[in-house]
Amino acid sequence: MSKQAKKEPLCNSIAGEGCGLKKVIDIVGGKWKIMILCVIDNNEVVRYGELNRSIHGITNTMLANSLKELENDGLVERKMYDEMPVRVEYNLTEKAKTLIPILLELKKWGEDNL
Repeated sequence: MSKQAKKEPLCNSIAGEGCGLKKVIDIVGGKWKIMILCVIDNNEVVRYGELNRSIHGITNTMLANSLKELENDGLVERKMYDEMPVRVEYNLTEKAKTLIPILLELKKWGEDNL
């Protein structure tokens, strides 16, 4: 009788602190963060107003908070120019760019199964 390969669990500690899946959901979970990443990925560099117009239904507060969280988590870079009026641009970090293929797989799974 041959030994079967042991199946890798999604989380060893079932959503505990060390769970990588929980960490990902904490960072990109919620209603708006993936949408923000999609808009920035599609445009490479985007200004706040463009994001606000592109994501229907998001409030200014939610957009500002989500951008701040994405920036704090190292997924979005914010660049402010010393101009009047102030110009602020957002782009994906290298870390976020490694997440895009995974999001594309989730998108494909959703199209095929939901």
